[in-house]
Amino acid sequence: MAMVAAGDRQRSLAPLLMVPAALLVLAVLGMPLVMLFRYSLNQFVPGLGMAEALTLANYGRFFSDSYFLNVLGTTVQMAILCTALSLILAFPVAYFLARTQSKYKSLLIILTVFPLLVGNVVRAAGWMALLGNSGFVNTVLIWFGLVETPVKILYTPTAVVIGIVAVVLPFMILTLQSVIESIDRSIEEAALNLGASPFTVFRRVTFPLSLPGVLAGTVLVGILCMNAYATPVLLGGSQFKMMAPALYDQMIRANNWPFGAALAFVLMVATVCLTIASTLALKRRTTRD
Repeated sequence: MAMVAAGDRQRSLAPLLMVPAALLVLAVLGMPLVMLFRYSLNQFVPGLGMAEALTLANYGRFFSDSYFLNVLGTTVQMAILCTALSLILAFPVAYFLARTQSKYKSLLIILTVFPLLVGNVVRAAGWMALLGNSGFVNTVLIWFGLVETPVKILYTPTAVVIGIVAVVLPFMILTLQSVIESIDRSIEEAALNLGASPFTVFRRVTFPLSLPGVLAGTVLVGILCMNAYATPVLLGGSQFKMMAPALYDQMIRANNWPFGAALAFVLMVATVCLTIASTLALKRRTTRD
């Protein structure tokens, strides 16, 4: 009885142990968000800056301005496209890393993680050197006679997609790899022994069992894509706009903090909505399977 009472007492105290961490998260993340939302309700006075008010005019301006709606649409499209490409490209690599018995497995994982040690700006600068009119890609294409004049890749949406996918791909690979490793290999072998083709095994066994990793990777990568800043700025040029660079322009260049704060909250809500939608869709697929 004493042991049961002690166990009940420990369980009752467990929620209290979460209080310090919860307060820290609230102070570090919650309070700045509250302040930012309050800024979004203020007014911007040209020449004077921010004036205190309680108005939804900044949100009204966003939803009535086709330019900013197009920027949001571009951001959502790029996030969905880059997330899908990352999943397609990452799955074979993650499966290989999870199943390989090579003594170099640790080295391969380190090589996968290595790009994360380099800042996004440095990586974007590297892509600029590769994709420019006089860069490595165009030099090779011209040398092999595939094109006569340089192909415009840099400062296009294609360059932005390449840059963002390169940034987020390691996150997707590592997330999938950890989940695929937990799948019992004998299940796949049993399906093959019963006559299923490798594609059928992937479609009916491997992919459904790896859906928790697909969900986690999709959510993580989707959030990173929605909030990309350095890559769109450096590889997309001044004519290509996503929400994070547009937000920066309003707050830093135009000094319009109220409208910039409104853009920040629109971006955050859009990111949360996409995250919830993808989570529900993948959970529905998991339940169906």
